[in-house]
Amino acid sequence: MFSRGPFSCAKDDMIHCLRWTVFLWIVNSIPFTSGMTVNERIDHTCPPIKLEENWHTNVNIHREFTGFDLAEKFLLRKGTVTDNRLLLRLGSKPLFKPTESVFPNGLSHEYSIIATFRLRKTTKKDRWFVLQIFDKGGDTQASLIVDGAKKTVEFLAQGFLKNSLLYVFKNRDLHALFDRQFHKLGVSVESNAVSIYLDCKLIERQVTAERSGMNVSGRTFITTRVEDGRPVDIELQEILIFCDARIADLDRCCDSPGVTCEPVVTHNPTAAPLVTGYLHRMLSMPSQLPTDRCHCPALKGDQGLPGLAGHSGQKGDKGDMGLKGDPGPQGLPGLKGDKSDRGREENR
Repeated sequence: MFSRGPFSCAKDDMIHCLRWTVFLWIVNSIPFTSGMTVNERIDHTCPPIKLEENWHTNVNIHREFTGFDLAEKFLLRKGTVTDNRLLLRLGSKPLFKPTESVFPNGLSHEYSIIATFRLRKTTKKDRWFVLQIFDKGGDTQASLIVDGAKKTVEFLAQGFLKNSLLYVFKNRDLHALFDRQFHKLGVSVESNAVSIYLDCKLIERQVTAERSGMNVSGRTFITTRVEDGRPVDIELQEILIFCDARIADLDRCCDSPGVTCEPVVTHNPTAAPLVTGYLHRMLSMPSQLPTDRCHCPALKGDQGLPGLAGHSGQKGDKGDMGLKGDPGPQGLPGLKGDKSDRGREENR
């Protein structure tokens, strides 16, 4: 019964061999591809981050979060409870740490910044850094700035040639950030784009140039005023960095007042029941596919988000010479001239 080799398929049992070939491919590829799906965005430079339980409802990702709790890194003490929110004490001294103590193995190239805070009346027009990372030479590698006077948000990064890459977000929907209510500001930093979210809604996305890598030899500041480097007077609830640019987009703000989120039930792609269930369906498939197909009318989906802004066009060619213009109006009479030398001699 074992006279034929494992890959010798006679014509009469071609379907049987094909099914087993597909099955072996599924068994070998599912753990690998699933591992890519779950781990492709995980950077090994980032440690696991401890979060409150509501974050697992906010973001429906069934895996461990990685990143940095900057309140924990900067040893911010817990303060009062306002509007059912436990606030953090910023103190009066500049909040900075050596970058290598904040990001021991560096920061992933793509990440999300999440900060929940409320501005006070005296500081709603301040210009301040949510985050600022310097290199050892004192140049800014990355920074997130809130400008209350202009009602804008700025993201600054360092390019490959040590040049500054500044992106200013001026969308009017950002004005709500300065109404002295609690808001969640999210920033998604991808390899070629930066997106700003306010209360889990996409406000604006801008295409970016290539950024340089992170140097951990400098210093990192949080919640500091641009004017004097002292902590800005805000009510801060949380300030987090996730090593995944998708978190800012996936956050649903389920912890916000009046927001109710239903848990999304998803299957674990590496679980055995999924593989065995798919195998059962594969082996029970008929040898021929059915010829009848459902001719169902397609439903129109919701309108997508605006696309990314394109790059500037190339300089156009020089235009043709214009037509000859009409004669201009007659000029004014000239000034009376001086007497000539001959005239002076005759008068003598």
